[in-house]
Amino acid sequence: MKQLFTRRRPTAIVLLLVLVAILPLNQVAAQAMQAPAPEGSVPVDPKDPYENWNRKVFSFNRTIDRWFLKPVAKAYRAYTPQMVDRGITNFFNNLTELRNFSNSVFQLKGESAVVAFGRFTYNTVFGLGGLIDVATAFDLPERPEDFGQTLGYWGVGSGPYLMLPLLGPSTPRHFGGFVTDAFALPSAWDAVESPEVYFARAVQVVDKRADLIPAESFISGDSYTFVRNAFLQRRAFLINDGEVINDPFASGNDEELMLENF
Repeated sequence: MKQLFTRRRPTAIVLLLVLVAILPLNQVAAQAMQAPAPEGSVPVDPKDPYENWNRKVFSFNRTIDRWFLKPVAKAYRAYTPQMVDRGITNFFNNLTELRNFSNSVFQLKGESAVVAFGRFTYNTVFGLGGLIDVATAFDLPERPEDFGQTLGYWGVGSGPYLMLPLLGPSTPRHFGGFVTDAFALPSAWDAVESPEVYFARAVQVVDKRADLIPAESFISGDSYTFVRNAFLQRRAFLINDGEVINDPFASGNDEELMLENF
């Protein structure tokens, strides 16, 4: 326990700084949206006030993906038997049920908390440690919850759209939630020691990237705009528990996105 506390103490400080940064970023975004643009300047898109910077980071991330991550993911997809691939995906998904449980409690969603606890128990005990998703067969589908959704539930604004190096699409609220889930809340990853944890994380990233390869066929038009809209729509979908709302990020005749699978 002492070792765990010592390991998480610096990350808790980082978390505090990230959460404190959410308010200033929201204020900066509001000023960028409301202040009149100087004559002759390029108008600021209120949906994405940092688009110029975000596009540069997006290009950087695509270069890393094109030359390293995607080739590894394609090889993984080509040589890993489908049953093994499904088992690996199920195993890592099962680890997130503790996160789903904690954030369901924080959002006062008793039924979702029971479902998350039941899924983790069934899949761990009867699903060979999570390799088999028996909970879905028992009519207990996953209800993903994270701390970013918890912040949204309690009224914290999303903040401007951000493209983060290596991490991809985000917002201040989403990133603050990501850091909280990763370093502050209880997690099954706490039981994994170094250096095994780094190997497991690498497998998780490659497995996730391999599962996203089929989704690339849905991308049309400007890939940056498509990814941005898909991410923001997906986050709105999760925070509103699947309730359909007016989407301020979609332009009139954009294709309907597959929010549950993208």
